[in-house]
Amino acid sequence: MVIGASGAIGSALATALRLDPECAEVFELSRGSTPPLDFDSEESIALAASSLAQSAPFDLIINAAGILHADSSMPEKKLSDLNYAQLISTFRINTFGPALCFKYFSPLLSRGHCVMAMLSARVGSIEDNRLGGWYSYRASKAALNMLVKTASIEIARSRPQAIVVSLHPGTVGSNLSRPFKGGENARPADQAALELLRVIKGLSQSDTGGFRSFSGEQIAW
Repeated sequence: MVIGASGAIGSALATALRLDPECAEVFELSRGSTPPLDFDSEESIALAASSLAQSAPFDLIINAAGILHADSSMPEKKLSDLNYAQLISTFRINTFGPALCFKYFSPLLSRGHCVMAMLSARVGSIEDNRLGGWYSYRASKAALNMLVKTASIEIARSRPQAIVVSLHPGTVGSNLSRPFKGGENARPADQAALELLRVIKGLSQSDTGGFRSFSGEQIAW
């Protein structure tokens, strides 16, 4: 299952999975899918999970949805840029929505080996933060990482073979990265998808609750 399948990385992940001979079927969820899934609506998340329960269990659930900027707002460079509306909007998509995905979709995971992965970002690493700025995005991804770590502990109690991880996809050519320095050197989404799936396939039970880059590198919290 790919959540956020209408975005650049989500769409590429779904395509790569459909072409993978080890993958029997792929389900894509987004605001425009059937059923629809909207991180601004807990009801839509619950209904989407309920609609797909008959197709469970799932061996892999990936959330690729996220937001860095909107038409009316860009990442905050300094404290004076902070505003409540942008903070709430960023957290709703990057943190609160994924939290509810854990609530409603983790029960659909296989009882055997399975993976639930959340696309995070290296800038969500507190230890790796050397430049500052991007307040709400950094904080929302750091909070997402804590949700991943905490959920991994609970999910392991009912699904001991489950692996729950945060993944950093790197800079990928998309609407998210296009306005920023380095966006012109971004990797194609299809390449990023294959790299992420390679990392997922290489995960072992000891990796649950961890934070890894598309290269397989472990990232500090």
